[in-house]
Amino acid sequence: MDEDRIAPIFKGRHILLTGSTGFMGKVFVEKLLRITEVDKIYLLMRVKKGKNPKDRLVDMFNNPIFDIVKKQMGIDAMINKIVIITGDCALEGLGISEEQRQLIINNVTLMYHFAATIRFDEKLKKAVELNTRGTREMIKLGKECKKLDMFGYMSTSYCHLHESFLLEKPYDPPADPNKIINSIEILTEEEVEKMVKKILGNLPNSYAFTKALAEALVNDACQKENLPAMILRPSIVIPTLEDPIRGWTDNLNGPAGMMIGAGKGVIRTIYCDQKSYGDFLPVDVAINGLMVCTWNYIQFNDKEHYIVNFTSSQDIQVTWEAILEMGQEIINEKYPLNQILWYPGGGMSKYRWVHKIKAFLFHWIPALLIDTLLFCLGFKPILWRVHERIAKGMEVLEYYANNQWDFDNKHAIIIRARMNKTELKKYKVDAKGIDIYKYFEDCILGGRRYLLKQPDSMLPSARRMMKVMYVIDRFCKTIIYGGLLYWLIKRLLPLFFTREALNNFYSSIFNTANVS
Repeated sequence: MDEDRIAPIFKGRHILLTGSTGFMGKVFVEKLLRITEVDKIYLLMRVKKGKNPKDRLVDMFNNPIFDIVKKQMGIDAMINKIVIITGDCALEGLGISEEQRQLIINNVTLMYHFAATIRFDEKLKKAVELNTRGTREMIKLGKECKKLDMFGYMSTSYCHLHESFLLEKPYDPPADPNKIINSIEILTEEEVEKMVKKILGNLPNSYAFTKALAEALVNDACQKENLPAMILRPSIVIPTLEDPIRGWTDNLNGPAGMMIGAGKGVIRTIYCDQKSYGDFLPVDVAINGLMVCTWNYIQFNDKEHYIVNFTSSQDIQVTWEAILEMGQEIINEKYPLNQILWYPGGGMSKYRWVHKIKAFLFHWIPALLIDTLLFCLGFKPILWRVHERIAKGMEVLEYYANNQWDFDNKHAIIIRARMNKTELKKYKVDAKGIDIYKYFEDCILGGRRYLLKQPDSMLPSARRMMKVMYVIDRFCKTIIYGGLLYWLIKRLLPLFFTREALNNFYSSIFNTANVS
């Protein structure tokens, strides 16, 4: 049996990670603890919502994603592996004390920069401070490290949107990163927002803009200053495929969120080209790719393939329409959600005007009616606000759902070819053997368990409620469509027939009914 050559690359190492409490960060920390003999993991963490980094670490380890490794090594051993670095990537100098900075400089051999604001509608000043300047500060720290073997920058395959086919190569940034950083440092948020459209140009949001700038900084440091760096570009990162548990997620981003919103009966129309497809990547596959790329970079000194697209559409393409159909079938017939607002239904519209009409009829009018009823009953209106948030979120995603990009992944294939059978199984980075329908089943179950906190024991009651809502939905539709048909008949028939002919028509129907 082939040996695992990847885990030993991390043995005895001191690793610095930013963004550890994020979606990808949690999965990376868990896998490092579970399958490697890493010595120390330095987590750069900030105070958030009044919680200090130590409390945030405890909260993170209480997440179900860590259940297996906790049973394997115990919580005390896990905590002993962690060194908390109190800081903030949005601050100059990362907000790190001089003592902790020296600790990193003297010991760290691998650095991974995940931290970023992933909100597409983030204020530009904040996005530049965290995504771009934060990356520059991490590069500065990396260049000071005495033993650094690799600096891994987690970029995104959706940061060069002018390219319909993204190659695994550097691209010119949309502006000079250092000039943008210098500008936002002397301007207020209000002043920056007044110039947003001019600064972003053709780019749709601050996320794509600032990630492209950050990628350029890493590439320059790599090419001109010999920083041993890799640029890793995952596509749309979605729930786990299988490792360590199936369908785990901690957010509603991507198709899983769309399925849950539709499954609750809240989202009933989406402006989207049904026949186009997004590029999706399970988060554990992305982390496997990161570990494999680290091994390849160090073991083979492979600095030629230092930019890698972590994408899936060359192997599997699933249309938005297929995702919605699978989601509706799974939720309606197998794993319904508890506390649904209405029987799930609706669909996608390729044309914006059709979507607007559907949104008016099936989002805004029901929201107004239900909130009015809630107000009259003494409860706080909520549905209108929910739809405002959904509309804002969907408006941001519309650009991606109605445009198409494809990605080259030759570098990924070259690196994958160096793996043996044991490594390919332990670090899954291909589409072999993946059942898409089963995967989305796991995503929906994961959404129930880990996001909505609905245990499987609640499924029977959810199925009963789904049957009730189905009957109510059909009854209401019959009343509405029947009433609409009646109104149309009453309005249209007089346009084509005389009053005498209509009276004879109604009399014949009445007489037929009496005879029967």
